[in-house]
Amino acid sequence: MFEISDETLKLIKKTCKGKKDLKLTVGYLTDNNTVIKIYNENGELDSSKKFHYEIGSITKTFTASLLSKYVFENKLSLNDSIQKYIEELKEDEYYPTLLRLATHSSGYSENLPLNKREYFSLFLDLIMGASNFNKTNPLNIDFNKMKMLMEKNKLKEMDYSWEYSNFGLSLIGYGLGIVSGKGYWDTMNDFLRNELGLSDTYLGTSNNNLHGFGRKNNDCGNWKWNKENLMSPAGAISSTADDLLKYAKININEDKPYLSLCHDKHGSGKSKKYDMGLGWWLLKKNNNVMLHGGGTGCFSSFLGIDKEKKVASVVLANYRLGRNDDEKIGISLLESLQI
Repeated sequence: MFEISDETLKLIKKTCKGKKDLKLTVGYLTDNNTVIKIYNENGELDSSKKFHYEIGSITKTFTASLLSKYVFENKLSLNDSIQKYIEELKEDEYYPTLLRLATHSSGYSENLPLNKREYFSLFLDLIMGASNFNKTNPLNIDFNKMKMLMEKNKLKEMDYSWEYSNFGLSLIGYGLGIVSGKGYWDTMNDFLRNELGLSDTYLGTSNNNLHGFGRKNNDCGNWKWNKENLMSPAGAISSTADDLLKYAKININEDKPYLSLCHDKHGSGKSKKYDMGLGWWLLKKNNNVMLHGGGTGCFSSFLGIDKEKKVASVVLANYRLGRNDDEKIGISLLESLQI
Protein backbone atom coordinates (compact mmCIF):
# COMPACT_ATOMS: atom_id res chain seq x y z
CA MET A 1 0.00 0.00 0.00
CA PHE A 2 1.29 3.46 -0.94
CA GLU A 3 2.48 5.74 1.86
CA ILE A 4 3.43 9.40 1.55
CA SER A 5 7.23 9.62 1.39
CA ASP A 6 9.41 11.16 4.09
CA GLU A 7 10.49 13.82 1.60
CA THR A 8 6.88 14.88 0.95
CA LEU A 9 6.06 14.78 4.68
CA LYS A 10 9.05 17.05 5.32
CA LEU A 11 7.66 19.56 2.81
CA ILE A 12 4.23 19.34 4.44
CA LYS A 13 5.68 19.95 7.90
CA LYS A 14 7.71 22.92 6.68
CA THR A 15 4.66 24.42 4.96
CA CYS A 16 2.48 24.07 8.07
CA LYS A 17 4.98 25.69 10.44
CA GLY A 18 3.69 28.87 12.05
CA LYS A 19 0.29 28.81 10.31
CA LYS A 20 -2.04 28.33 13.28
CA ASP A 21 -5.26 28.37 11.23
CA LEU A 22 -4.05 26.26 8.31
CA LYS A 23 -6.05 23.34 6.97
CA LEU A 24 -3.70 21.74 4.45
CA THR A 25 -5.48 19.00 2.53
CA VAL A 26 -3.27 16.57 0.61
CA GLY A 27 -4.83 13.83 -1.48
CA TYR A 28 -3.84 11.25 -4.03
CA LEU A 29 -5.30 8.75 -6.47
CA THR A 30 -3.62 5.39 -7.06
CA ASP A 31 -4.89 1.91 -7.92
CA ASN A 32 -8.26 3.52 -8.60
CA ASN A 33 -8.56 4.52 -4.92
CA THR A 34 -8.38 7.95 -3.34
CA VAL A 35 -6.78 8.90 -0.04
CA ILE A 36 -7.28 12.27 1.67
CA LYS A 37 -5.18 13.59 4.57
CA ILE A 38 -5.50 16.90 6.41
CA TYR A 39 -2.66 18.63 8.28
CA ASN A 40 -2.07 21.66 10.45
CA GLU A 41 0.97 22.90 12.38
CA ASN A 42 0.46 20.18 15.01
CA GLY A 43 0.39 17.28 12.55
CA GLU A 44 -2.27 15.15 10.89
CA LEU A 45 -5.96 15.83 11.62
CA ASP A 46 -9.15 13.82 11.35
CA SER A 47 -9.69 13.51 7.60
CA SER A 48 -13.42 12.77 7.77
CA LYS A 49 -14.41 16.44 7.55
CA LYS A 50 -14.77 17.84 4.04
CA PHE A 51 -13.39 21.35 3.46
CA HIS A 52 -14.26 23.61 0.53
CA TYR A 53 -11.38 25.61 -0.90
CA GLU A 54 -11.14 28.39 -3.45
CA ILE A 55 -9.16 26.67 -6.22
CA GLY A 56 -8.33 29.80 -8.22
CA SER A 57 -6.81 29.13 -11.62
CA ILE A 58 -7.55 25.39 -11.64
CA THR A 59 -10.93 26.81 -12.72
CA LYS A 60 -9.32 27.36 -16.14
CA THR A 61 -9.12 23.61 -16.74
CA PHE A 62 -12.88 23.32 -16.17
CA THR A 63 -13.53 26.20 -18.57
CA ALA A 64 -11.32 24.45 -21.14
CA SER A 65 -13.14 21.16 -20.52
CA LEU A 66 -16.47 22.79 -21.36
CA LEU A 67 -14.85 24.37 -24.41
CA SER A 68 -13.71 20.94 -25.60
CA LYS A 69 -17.24 19.57 -25.12
CA TYR A 70 -18.70 22.29 -27.32
CA VAL A 71 -16.01 21.68 -29.97
CA PHE A 72 -16.83 17.96 -29.86
CA GLU A 73 -20.51 18.80 -30.36
CA ASN A 74 -19.70 21.14 -33.29
CA LYS A 75 -21.16 24.12 -31.45
CA LEU A 76 -17.96 26.07 -32.10
CA SER A 77 -14.44 25.71 -33.48
CA LEU A 78 -11.08 26.38 -31.84
CA ASN A 79 -10.24 28.50 -34.89
CA ASP A 80 -13.21 30.79 -34.32
CA SER A 81 -12.39 34.36 -33.43
CA ILE A 82 -13.81 35.39 -30.06
CA GLN A 83 -15.36 38.26 -32.01
CA LYS A 84 -17.89 35.74 -33.37
CA TYR A 85 -19.44 35.53 -29.89
CA ILE A 86 -19.21 39.20 -28.94
CA GLU A 87 -21.22 40.95 -31.63
CA GLU A 88 -20.75 44.39 -30.06
CA LEU A 89 -17.05 44.48 -30.99
CA LYS A 90 -15.85 46.53 -33.96
CA GLU A 91 -15.91 44.39 -37.09
CA ASP A 92 -12.80 45.83 -38.73
CA GLU A 93 -10.42 44.78 -35.92
CA TYR A 94 -8.59 41.50 -35.26
CA TYR A 95 -9.43 39.53 -32.13
CA PRO A 96 -7.79 36.24 -31.02
CA THR A 97 -9.06 32.75 -31.75
CA LEU A 98 -10.36 30.49 -29.02
CA LEU A 99 -7.27 28.31 -29.47
CA ARG A 100 -4.87 31.20 -28.84
CA LEU A 101 -6.88 32.27 -25.81
CA ALA A 102 -6.84 28.71 -24.40
CA THR A 103 -3.07 28.33 -24.83
CA HIS A 104 -2.04 31.77 -23.50
CA SER A 105 -0.68 32.78 -26.91
CA SER A 106 -3.28 35.46 -27.66
CA GLY A 107 -1.12 38.47 -26.84
CA TYR A 108 -3.22 39.69 -23.93
CA SER A 109 -0.89 40.68 -21.11
CA GLU A 110 -0.70 39.03 -17.72
CA ASN A 111 -1.85 42.11 -15.84
CA LEU A 112 -5.24 42.43 -17.60
CA PRO A 113 -7.91 43.36 -16.52
CA LEU A 114 -5.82 45.51 -14.15
CA ASN A 115 -3.57 48.34 -15.27
CA LYS A 116 0.14 48.12 -14.44
CA ARG A 117 -0.23 50.08 -11.20
CA GLU A 118 -3.16 47.96 -10.00
CA TYR A 119 -1.37 44.75 -10.96
CA PHE A 120 1.79 45.77 -9.11
CA SER A 121 -0.28 46.65 -6.03
CA LEU A 122 -2.04 43.27 -6.18
CA PHE A 123 1.28 41.45 -6.57
CA LEU A 124 2.75 43.34 -3.62
CA ASP A 125 -0.28 42.59 -1.44
CA LEU A 126 0.03 38.89 -2.23
CA ILE A 127 3.69 38.91 -1.23
CA MET A 128 3.12 40.90 1.95
CA GLY A 129 -0.04 39.03 2.93
CA ALA A 130 -2.14 42.19 3.29
CA SER A 131 -5.70 41.57 4.41
CA ASN A 132 -7.63 44.54 3.05
CA PHE A 133 -7.74 43.52 -0.60
CA ASN A 134 -8.22 39.86 0.30
CA LYS A 135 -11.68 40.63 1.69
CA THR A 136 -12.73 41.96 -1.73
CA ASN A 137 -12.10 40.70 -5.25
CA PRO A 138 -9.77 42.80 -7.41
CA LEU A 139 -10.66 40.77 -10.53
CA ASN A 140 -14.11 42.21 -11.06
CA ILE A 141 -15.26 43.47 -14.46
CA ASP A 142 -18.55 43.83 -16.29
CA PHE A 143 -19.31 43.62 -20.00
CA ASN A 144 -18.57 47.27 -20.72
CA LYS A 145 -15.11 47.07 -19.18
CA MET A 146 -14.38 43.79 -20.97
CA LYS A 147 -15.34 45.34 -24.31
CA MET A 148 -13.31 48.48 -23.59
CA LEU A 149 -10.20 46.46 -22.70
CA MET A 150 -10.48 44.35 -25.86
CA GLU A 151 -10.81 47.40 -28.09
CA LYS A 152 -8.03 49.27 -26.28
CA ASN A 153 -5.52 46.39 -26.36
CA LYS A 154 -5.19 45.91 -30.10
CA LEU A 155 -3.51 42.71 -31.27
CA LYS A 156 -2.04 41.33 -34.48
CA GLU A 157 -3.08 38.10 -36.18
CA MET A 158 -0.20 35.94 -34.95
CA ASP A 159 0.84 33.44 -32.29
CA TYR A 160 2.34 35.50 -29.51
CA SER A 161 4.90 34.15 -27.05
CA TRP A 162 3.33 32.41 -24.06
CA GLU A 163 2.01 34.84 -21.48
CA TYR A 164 -0.35 33.73 -18.75
CA SER A 165 -3.71 35.46 -19.18
CA ASN A 166 -6.67 35.41 -16.81
CA PHE A 167 -8.40 37.78 -19.21
CA GLY A 168 -7.99 35.42 -22.17
CA LEU A 169 -9.61 32.45 -20.42
CA SER A 170 -12.39 34.70 -19.20
CA LEU A 171 -13.24 35.64 -22.77
CA ILE A 172 -13.59 31.94 -23.60
CA GLY A 173 -16.02 31.56 -20.70
CA TYR A 174 -18.06 34.50 -21.91
CA GLY A 175 -18.25 32.95 -25.37
CA LEU A 176 -19.36 29.59 -23.93
CA GLY A 177 -22.16 31.37 -22.08
CA ILE A 178 -23.29 33.00 -25.34
CA VAL A 179 -23.31 29.61 -27.12
CA SER A 180 -25.34 27.96 -24.35
CA GLY A 181 -27.73 30.90 -24.15
CA LYS A 182 -27.61 30.76 -20.34
CA GLY A 183 -24.44 32.67 -19.51
CA TYR A 184 -21.22 31.18 -18.15
CA TRP A 185 -22.22 30.96 -14.49
CA ASP A 186 -25.35 28.80 -14.90
CA THR A 187 -23.82 26.81 -17.75
CA MET A 188 -20.69 25.90 -15.78
CA ASN A 189 -22.59 24.98 -12.60
CA ASP A 190 -24.78 22.67 -14.67
CA PHE A 191 -21.69 21.18 -16.35
CA LEU A 192 -19.98 20.56 -12.99
CA ARG A 193 -23.00 18.98 -11.37
CA ASN A 194 -24.81 17.12 -14.13
CA GLU A 195 -22.06 16.35 -16.67
CA LEU A 196 -19.06 15.72 -14.42
CA GLY A 197 -21.03 14.63 -11.34
CA LEU A 198 -19.07 16.88 -8.95
CA SER A 199 -21.60 17.68 -6.22
CA ASP A 200 -19.18 19.72 -4.07
CA THR A 201 -17.75 21.87 -6.86
CA TYR A 202 -19.39 25.15 -7.82
CA LEU A 203 -18.80 28.76 -8.80
CA GLY A 204 -18.40 31.28 -6.01
CA THR A 205 -17.71 30.93 -2.30
CA SER A 206 -21.12 31.42 -0.67
CA ASN A 207 -21.31 27.77 0.44
CA ASN A 208 -17.69 27.48 1.61
CA ASN A 209 -16.99 26.27 5.15
CA LEU A 210 -13.43 27.57 5.26
CA HIS A 211 -11.95 31.07 5.47
CA GLY A 212 -8.59 32.02 4.03
CA PHE A 213 -5.76 33.42 6.14
CA GLY A 214 -2.86 35.73 5.32
CA ARG A 215 0.85 35.42 6.04
CA LYS A 216 0.31 37.05 9.45
CA ASN A 217 -2.48 34.59 10.33
CA ASN A 218 -5.08 37.29 9.67
CA ASP A 219 -8.58 36.14 8.67
CA CYS A 220 -9.16 37.11 5.02
CA GLY A 221 -12.58 35.54 4.58
CA ASN A 222 -13.38 34.55 0.99
CA TRP A 223 -13.25 36.30 -2.36
CA LYS A 224 -16.67 37.43 -3.55
CA TRP A 225 -17.76 36.24 -6.99
CA ASN A 226 -21.09 36.64 -8.79
CA LYS A 227 -22.68 36.11 -12.21
CA GLU A 228 -21.91 39.67 -13.27
CA ASN A 229 -18.13 39.26 -12.78
CA LEU A 230 -16.89 38.25 -16.21
CA MET A 231 -13.53 37.09 -14.81
CA SER A 232 -15.24 34.08 -13.18
CA PRO A 233 -14.08 31.60 -15.89
CA ALA A 234 -10.47 32.24 -14.85
CA GLY A 235 -10.70 31.55 -11.12
CA ALA A 236 -14.12 31.48 -9.41
CA ILE A 237 -14.60 27.76 -8.66
CA SER A 238 -14.57 26.28 -5.15
CA SER A 239 -14.08 22.55 -4.62
CA THR A 240 -12.91 19.76 -2.32
CA ALA A 241 -10.00 17.33 -2.54
CA ASP A 242 -12.46 14.47 -3.09
CA ASP A 243 -14.09 16.17 -6.08
CA LEU A 244 -10.78 17.22 -7.62
CA LEU A 245 -9.50 13.65 -7.48
CA LYS A 246 -12.77 12.49 -9.00
CA TYR A 247 -12.19 15.06 -11.75
CA ALA A 248 -8.64 13.72 -12.16
CA LYS A 249 -10.02 10.20 -12.53
CA ILE A 250 -12.48 11.37 -15.20
CA ASN A 251 -9.56 12.87 -17.13
CA ILE A 252 -7.35 9.80 -16.69
CA ASN A 253 -10.02 7.39 -17.93
CA GLU A 254 -11.34 9.87 -20.49
CA ASP A 255 -14.87 9.00 -19.38
CA LYS A 256 -15.86 12.00 -21.45
CA PRO A 257 -14.27 11.49 -24.90
CA TYR A 258 -14.05 15.22 -25.60
CA LEU A 259 -11.55 15.68 -22.76
CA SER A 260 -8.80 14.17 -24.91
CA LEU A 261 -8.79 17.46 -26.83
CA CYS A 262 -7.68 19.22 -23.64
CA HIS A 263 -4.84 16.72 -23.15
CA ASP A 264 -3.33 17.11 -26.63
CA LYS A 265 -0.43 19.47 -27.15
CA HIS A 266 -1.61 22.71 -28.76
CA GLY A 267 1.37 24.99 -28.21
CA SER A 268 4.40 25.89 -26.15
CA GLY A 269 4.05 26.66 -22.48
CA LYS A 270 5.87 28.38 -19.66
CA SER A 271 9.66 28.14 -20.07
CA LYS A 272 11.27 25.10 -21.66
CA LYS A 273 9.65 22.79 -19.13
CA TYR A 274 6.04 22.85 -20.32
CA ASP A 275 3.81 22.51 -23.37
CA MET A 276 0.20 23.68 -23.46
CA GLY A 277 -2.92 21.58 -23.76
CA LEU A 278 -6.25 23.38 -23.55
CA GLY A 279 -6.10 24.97 -20.11
CA TRP A 280 -3.64 22.35 -18.82
CA TRP A 281 0.13 22.65 -18.57
CA LEU A 282 1.77 19.53 -20.05
CA LEU A 283 5.19 18.37 -18.92
CA LYS A 284 7.37 18.69 -22.02
CA LYS A 285 9.40 15.55 -21.31
CA ASN A 286 6.17 13.57 -20.82
CA ASN A 287 2.93 15.04 -22.14
CA ASN A 288 0.96 12.43 -20.19
CA VAL A 289 1.63 14.54 -17.08
CA MET A 290 -0.82 17.43 -16.75
CA LEU A 291 -0.60 20.13 -14.08
CA HIS A 292 -2.28 23.28 -12.92
CA GLY A 293 -2.02 25.43 -9.83
CA GLY A 294 -4.15 28.22 -8.47
CA GLY A 295 -4.38 30.95 -5.90
CA THR A 296 -6.87 33.57 -4.80
CA GLY A 297 -6.42 36.13 -2.03
CA CYS A 298 -5.63 33.65 0.75
CA PHE A 299 -5.96 30.21 -0.84
CA SER A 300 -3.51 27.99 -2.74
CA SER A 301 -4.14 24.89 -4.85
CA PHE A 302 -2.43 22.33 -7.06
CA LEU A 303 -3.65 19.41 -9.16
CA GLY A 304 -1.32 17.02 -10.97
CA ILE A 305 -2.24 14.03 -13.14
CA ASP A 306 -0.23 11.30 -14.85
CA LYS A 307 -2.59 9.71 -17.38
CA GLU A 308 -0.20 6.88 -18.26
CA LYS A 309 0.47 5.80 -14.66
CA LYS A 310 -3.17 6.57 -13.69
CA VAL A 311 -2.19 8.54 -10.61
CA ALA A 312 -2.94 12.05 -9.38
CA SER A 313 -2.13 14.38 -6.50
CA VAL A 314 -3.98 17.36 -5.06
CA VAL A 315 -2.90 19.99 -2.53
CA LEU A 316 -5.28 22.59 -1.08
CA ALA A 317 -4.54 25.27 1.52
CA ASN A 318 -6.51 28.09 3.11
CA TYR A 319 -3.36 30.24 3.09
CA ARG A 320 -1.61 31.96 0.22
CA LEU A 321 1.52 29.80 0.42
CA GLY A 322 4.93 31.11 -0.51
CA ARG A 323 7.54 29.90 -2.97
CA ASN A 324 5.15 27.50 -4.71
CA ASP A 325 4.92 25.33 -1.59
CA ASP A 326 1.67 23.72 -2.78
CA GLU A 327 3.26 22.84 -6.12
CA LYS A 328 6.38 21.42 -4.45
CA ILE A 329 4.27 19.13 -2.26
CA GLY A 330 2.03 18.14 -5.16
CA ILE A 331 4.88 17.34 -7.54
CA SER A 332 6.83 15.48 -4.85
CA LEU A 333 3.76 13.37 -4.12
CA LEU A 334 3.05 12.77 -7.82
CA GLU A 335 6.62 11.68 -8.47
CA SER A 336 6.38 9.17 -5.59
CA LEU A 337 3.15 7.80 -7.07
CA GLN A 338 4.78 7.37 -10.49
CA ILE A 339 7.42 4.91 -9.24
